[in-house]
Amino acid sequence: MKKQKPVDFWVLMTVLILLAFGTIMVFSASAPYAYNYMNGDTYHFLKKQLQYLPIGLFAMFVMANFDYRKLAKLSPYFFVISIGLLVLVLIPGIGRVFNKSRRWFVLAGQSIQPSEFMKISLILFFSYSLSSRKDQLKYFFKGLLPYLLVVGAIAVLLLMEPHFSCAIIVILVSAILLFCAGAKIKHFVMLSVPVVAALASVIIFVDYMRERALSFLNPFADPTGDGWQAVQSLYAIGSGGFFGRGLGKSLQKFLYLPEPYNDFILSVVAEELGFIGVLVVMLLFLIFIWRGVKIAVNAPDLFGSLVAIGITALVAVQVIINFAVVTSSVPVTGMPLPFFSYGGTSLILLLTDVGILLNISRHADYKRI
Repeated sequence: MKKQKPVDFWVLMTVLILLAFGTIMVFSASAPYAYNYMNGDTYHFLKKQLQYLPIGLFAMFVMANFDYRKLAKLSPYFFVISIGLLVLVLIPGIGRVFNKSRRWFVLAGQSIQPSEFMKISLILFFSYSLSSRKDQLKYFFKGLLPYLLVVGAIAVLLLMEPHFSCAIIVILVSAILLFCAGAKIKHFVMLSVPVVAALASVIIFVDYMRERALSFLNPFADPTGDGWQAVQSLYAIGSGGFFGRGLGKSLQKFLYLPEPYNDFILSVVAEELGFIGVLVVMLLFLIFIWRGVKIAVNAPDLFGSLVAIGITALVAVQVIINFAVVTSSVPVTGMPLPFFSYGGTSLILLLTDVGILLNISRHADYKRI
């Protein structure tokens, strides 16, 4: 029996370091909020995160040892189930409403976000389909258009929740997959006009998106209203300086920064650990992206290559947008920082994705260390 290759050392170690770093920051960022809103239990979010973490690590271990090629024929079923869940969550009485968004199911007291299932099922299904139809992508109507219609339908379902940030992720990751599979650049250029027009329409006609766009242009014009999140994030980053205030010594997390343990956890990192701390986070993600691309390039088949680049792109897109949001480089949108932000469904499924990536690395022919 041929000896199985080891997983990619760099990906595995980088993810474990990010998880350890992220767990520490979840506790630091969430303690004041938990004390005020969780009956004085400062460990509330840490305990919840530590419940999800072993499940995610177990899922990563299982998928790292499960032949990724077997996922190809299962991917259409996963995809159909994910679409069904996106429809079900929109039905009153089934989907749970929180902060004016209907994005969650509640099972056994746990919140489950179906959009997280859609991310990986889309990557697997598109990779499977594109690996067998890549020659058709040079044609727009019979090649590229069917995929664009599918992406558009998913984006509409997500916008109905509304979940604008996830719609952006789905669109960008799909575009990267299609481009890597052989779609022509001229087709993307042709599509840029209607895409920009559609995005502008969403911003103009969707109230909460219009308010966020206006506050983005000048958050300090309404620092206690629509500009609150951006302003508090910039205060946190600015006060951190080069070395930071010190771990646990953030001031903005004391009920100034909204949900500092989630979308704006990087702001707390910047305030407590300064530019050096943020630079370390950036370098860790760059290592992950570098190795992910390397695995994709050296994968033994097109399906594995596309899945690897899709998972790498999924992490990269979220990291880039999260960094842009907390620095007020783009309008505020709910974009978690992978491996850092608090969240059960996202953490478990993200580690499942990493497990698939690690399994592909076992079959790829390249130097792992």
